[in-house]
Amino acid sequence: MTPTEPRLTSLAHGGGCGCKLSPAVLRDILRDMPLAGPFADLMVGTETSDDAAVWRLNDEQALVATTDFFMPVVDDPFDFGRIAATNALSDVYAMGATPIFALALVGMPVNVLSTQTIGRILQGGASVCAAAGIPVAGGHSIDSVEPIYGLVALGLVHPDHVLTNRGARAGDVLILTKPLGVGVLSAAFKQERLDAPGYAALIGSTTKLNILGAKLAGRDGVHAVTDVTGFGLLGHALEMARGSGLAVELTARPPLLEGVEALAAAGVRTGASGRNRDSYGASIDLPAGLPDWRVDLLADPQTSGGLLIAVAAGEAEALLDLARADGFDRAAVVGHVVEGPARVRVLA
Repeated sequence: MTPTEPRLTSLAHGGGCGCKLSPAVLRDILRDMPLAGPFADLMVGTETSDDAAVWRLNDEQALVATTDFFMPVVDDPFDFGRIAATNALSDVYAMGATPIFALALVGMPVNVLSTQTIGRILQGGASVCAAAGIPVAGGHSIDSVEPIYGLVALGLVHPDHVLTNRGARAGDVLILTKPLGVGVLSAAFKQERLDAPGYAALIGSTTKLNILGAKLAGRDGVHAVTDVTGFGLLGHALEMARGSGLAVELTARPPLLEGVEALAAAGVRTGASGRNRDSYGASIDLPAGLPDWRVDLLADPQTSGGLLIAVAAGEAEALLDLARADGFDRAAVVGHVVEGPARVRVLA
């Protein structure tokens, strides 16, 4: 970024997965959308708000396809590219698949940003794809008012090992692989209230690939997986509850990134956390006396968040060991799946 260029985040009205349409708005838009139709090889479509589409290619392979893009959550162009690419690939991993290649989606205000800055964004994304062992094999670019970057990501998985958000079983333990708080940290960054350790925590979390997901495909006891992104832990847990036709119980105190609790208690939050709460609040049961800022943390939009995994209780400890060995040091149990209507109950 040249000295005369504006901050990337100053060019966007939102940033990261906080840009997503709220669950309520998205539901209204899709309400009258016709179903994809009776395609025998479409294994996963739009029916349960899953992370990606899945198409059976043959008896041994299914294609996982997804796309994700957003506006800057940080000002460093290379870091922005890395975060956006990591986030896009996460949906492939959440289905148990291994990525095979990606296409870049690029919208940039070319009269405002230099070609060097735009190039650094793309280089950041390409570096993440290289770390995942895949090429960026093409893409599309447009001149847009706000900077936008992301990927189309494709992967492969055995048809019998596809992971979805709808297979949770009563008695399952819920494990979250990354701490929460990305939305709070990004809001603090935009307000110039984020210190160096907080920024390091933000970048460290959002650029860590969820490669663990590909290792969960076919693993005993793993029944459902989703990644926690723009709808927050509450929203994605609710999607899992609805997909599985069961209730989910969550702790009110999940692991948090460094500095998040103090910032949240001081009133730092994103507008998206409020929109999330308004969208699905009627399906959430909260304990009496839980402070609003703690509820907001549960609804905090996570850019490139962790995996939420429903696993049989007897396999939970082994799965935690696997996650921690993969570098997810803060992986933790955050709840359980129980019999009951498809709701989320937060426990004090």
